[in-house]
Amino acid sequence: MAKSKTANESEPVIIKKYANRRLYNTETSSYITLDLLSQMTREGREFVVVDAKTGEDITHNVLTQIIMEEEQRGKNMLPVNFLRQLIAMYGDSMQSMVPQYLEASMDAFRKNQQQFREAMKGAFGGGPFAEIAKRNMQMFEAAASAFGGSVASPAAAEPARSDESKDDEIADLKAQLAALNAKIDKLG
Repeated sequence: MAKSKTANESEPVIIKKYANRRLYNTETSSYITLDLLSQMTREGREFVVVDAKTGEDITHNVLTQIIMEEEQRGKNMLPVNFLRQLIAMYGDSMQSMVPQYLEASMDAFRKNQQQFREAMKGAFGGGPFAEIAKRNMQMFEAAASAFGGSVASPAAAEPARSDESKDDEIADLKAQLAALNAKIDKLG
């Protein structure tokens, strides 16, 4: 029995790029924008962009164009020094190794990012860090309301504490935060 494929396991969507720079999604039979391709990438959707006239695979060029547009919008993720180092690698004897190194580095970063998200989910879901998260949220809500925000806070219903007990609580929270940071570092 044939197993049905999910969106991430299916064949890549074919996007045709015409001479007028328009992109045509063959799956939905509609014209799309670079923004939609960017969104598809974030969703993990595979696609291949081909030149409509020649059939040449131009996915690399289009992905680079998406990055350039994101960078021009002020969402700079690529530091100038990194860009200079990357440009300097073109023509270098190590150039052929750079793509594999960058891909492996990005894969490792993604894995660490996922582990961090899971750790944070666990921290807010229960266990020893749930109380820290709860207190931090109460402090945030109290600060927001103090600066003119209208955030209702359960902490506001608590009786006023002395400065000494607040200092003790802040010191305790700092120690707990340091422990959380140490645990996150160990995950990496």
